[in-house]
Amino acid sequence: MSIKNTERNKKIGAVMVVGGGIAGMQAVLDLADSGFKVYLAEETEAIGGRMSQLDKTFPTNDCAMCTISPRLVDVDKHPNIEIITRTKILSLEGEPGRFRAKILKSPCYVDTELCNACGDCKEVCPVKTENSYEQGLNHRKAIFKQYSQALPNAFAIDKNPRPPCVRACPAGVNCHGYLALTAEGKFAEAVKLIYERNPFISICGRVCHHLCEGECHRQEYDEPLAINPVKRFPGDWSIEHPEELKNVFEKQRRRDREDNYKEDNRKHKIAIVGSGPAGLTCGLDLVKAGYSVTIFEASSDFGGMLRTGFPAYRLPKDK
Repeated sequence: MSIKNTERNKKIGAVMVVGGGIAGMQAVLDLADSGFKVYLAEETEAIGGRMSQLDKTFPTNDCAMCTISPRLVDVDKHPNIEIITRTKILSLEGEPGRFRAKILKSPCYVDTELCNACGDCKEVCPVKTENSYEQGLNHRKAIFKQYSQALPNAFAIDKNPRPPCVRACPAGVNCHGYLALTAEGKFAEAVKLIYERNPFISICGRVCHHLCEGECHRQEYDEPLAINPVKRFPGDWSIEHPEELKNVFEKQRRRDREDNYKEDNRKHKIAIVGSGPAGLTCGLDLVKAGYSVTIFEASSDFGGMLRTGFPAYRLPKDK
């Protein structure tokens, strides 16, 4: 027998099952019990398929969840089974017994190794979306667990494509996000979200030419949302409630130090010439990364065109 034929007949020992419904779960269990390494590829956030959406099964009227629950536990505990959720098969090449699959796995934006599915995140999430698991009959939060017994036992986040208002913003501020937070009364969180990309919240809320509103799809129905005034409101609120804002930002500063801070950065001193919006924003980002920053300004006051380019009626000096 030639070497080529030997290689062709060689057993690979790994199997992929596409679809995590009742049939897919039973298939992976049978294959795993036979000694194969099995990959279960599922397009949604959890396995269970259509049966997980049912109450009773036809024609026996048995409890659907009672049927799949033991299989969910067995699939989760079996050492030969690896579950890959949010996965699409892009291509399949090869021949029987020797296939090569190319898959696309979408992120769930939650660390499934750390998530214990407590549900606290769902309680504070301000964004609601259509519940596809319930066939669009109600709404759920953007961070969700598909159903109570879902496997993997972790939450996931649904992220829609960037809306046109966000794409239109020169600073890339998440307009959709701070609108939702403001609507829920989470003003400190809205300030923090805007602050990630634009530290001049109250100022831009007054002088920005709001390209975002020009791209708002609501204008196709009646008129665009008043995005810019909504941005102005949490900025002004933060001036009057510094203590509430301090608690939110302190948590963010700790995370910034853990993620970005490097002891060696303090050895580097950086000079920024000009204290306009660009210079101040650049200095702030460098300080977050741990650098020592000095800003030089030719005039007697900081702010650049923000201070000298707008009349008081447009940009009050106390804001």
